[in-house]
Amino acid sequence: MSATQGRPKLTRASMAGQRGDEVASVETAIGVVPDRPRPPTLNADALLAQDAAAMAEAVRSGVTTATALVQASLDRIAATDKRINAFTDVVRERALRRAAQADASLASATGDRTRALPLLGVPFAVKNLFDVAGLATLAGSKIERGAAPAVRDGLLVRRLEAAGAILVGALNMDEYAYGFTTENSHVGPTRNPHDLKRIAGGSSGGSGAAVAAGQVPLTLGSDTNGSIRVPSSLCGVFGLKPTFGRLPRTGSYPFVSSLDHLGPFARSARDLALCYDAMQGPEGEGPHDPGCAQRAVEAVTPLLAQGADGLRIGVLTGYFREHVQPEAILAVDRVAEALGATRGVELPMVEAGRAAAFLITNSEGAALHLHDLRLRPHDFEPLSRDRFLAGALLPAAWVTRAQRVRRAYAEAVARVFERFDILLAAATPCAATPIGAETFELNGKTLPVRPNMGLLTQPISCIGLPVCAVPVWGAHAHLPIGVQVIGAPWREDHVLRVAASLEKAGVVHAPVAALR
Repeated sequence: MSATQGRPKLTRASMAGQRGDEVASVETAIGVVPDRPRPPTLNADALLAQDAAAMAEAVRSGVTTATALVQASLDRIAATDKRINAFTDVVRERALRRAAQADASLASATGDRTRALPLLGVPFAVKNLFDVAGLATLAGSKIERGAAPAVRDGLLVRRLEAAGAILVGALNMDEYAYGFTTENSHVGPTRNPHDLKRIAGGSSGGSGAAVAAGQVPLTLGSDTNGSIRVPSSLCGVFGLKPTFGRLPRTGSYPFVSSLDHLGPFARSARDLALCYDAMQGPEGEGPHDPGCAQRAVEAVTPLLAQGADGLRIGVLTGYFREHVQPEAILAVDRVAEALGATRGVELPMVEAGRAAAFLITNSEGAALHLHDLRLRPHDFEPLSRDRFLAGALLPAAWVTRAQRVRRAYAEAVARVFERFDILLAAATPCAATPIGAETFELNGKTLPVRPNMGLLTQPISCIGLPVCAVPVWGAHAHLPIGVQVIGAPWREDHVLRVAASLEKAGVVHAPVAALR
């Protein structure tokens, strides 16, 4: 079965179910043994510039504490976020309380027990469409501000905290995830940490910017048509869009149920793997995401050392070379050269697949918001309101045809993966554009920014393939641009192995922004 078949439709109610027994507490996971001596402490601010794996090891070994790391993250957010606008909520008291609990338990823990918590003490944040207990789940909107606060954290939030991570807040996004720029008119735009006059991408712009700015080493976002990969590309961080149905979406606000994916952002491929592994697995009993495949955990972290050895890698041509500026081509070529990838391949039906994704997005998104469109149209952002209204007017025959095209496209691409394990393409057609810019130039044509930042990601989301966006520097004068490492369905191990290989070779990296 392809990654696009058998996808039940989700509703907000079906995705809000929570299970009280999903995760054990950090205290139970660690266990208790007699007190042990601690090595000298290390400055937590310096650690905050490293990746999550290094932070967790520092806490585990006693070089620093979870409390010190979380406090450093909170201080960094306070010092920088007025310029970046990545956060919409900071859960300071909750974060410090949980950090103190982790430190108290760690003081008498065994090494074996602490190694079972791969993200011990690591601060993280989530796009504000994830449920966070005590906060209204905003989904970037004004309308949801009046909703009752979530009674429990979303499932993936709980799974990360079960792995030792500590939530510090919620992040800015395009309204209802419908956009590629995070120029949110309700709370203001998120700014690119590498150039504060430019966009961070969207719709998970706050998630990409928070990692790039060194506020947190890990964030969660969602990707319907490119909303993880576009901010990853423009902010210069690593991002993973898993296979459709791989990670449960329980406890998150939906956009397009048959296209929505959840996934992590990070500053290293290893961090992506650790985070991804912690979030995998079936949901078990109780209300759950009917689109989740309920697959057993297939850990990828132990496989990263294999690198790209033995993988058949192709470079996408045609559409994916024609709809890009020169810096995007250069970025792909650098990655391809490092991997020894010389075989070009053209995907069939790409433009038809993207057109199908547009129609499905319009129609499903409009159906979800039809009640509010009728009663509260002026509380929507004008751009998202107009697109939702257009979706509500689409003929049913068009949407039915779009689903048929989507299936035929998935089957055609599956045949390409009989010859290749990995495909490479640019993640965005250009580097980050200025905030407020309505258009950009591409091959002599003037295109609107908001729909076309997803030119290269939307055809991949449409058929649910796993992708790791890796950040390339030097292709543009002073900004990063990302490359998509695309795998066959369920082969997240392949895309993360390639990402780790590129990082080890120094071809891709995710530095903390200087914030000048």
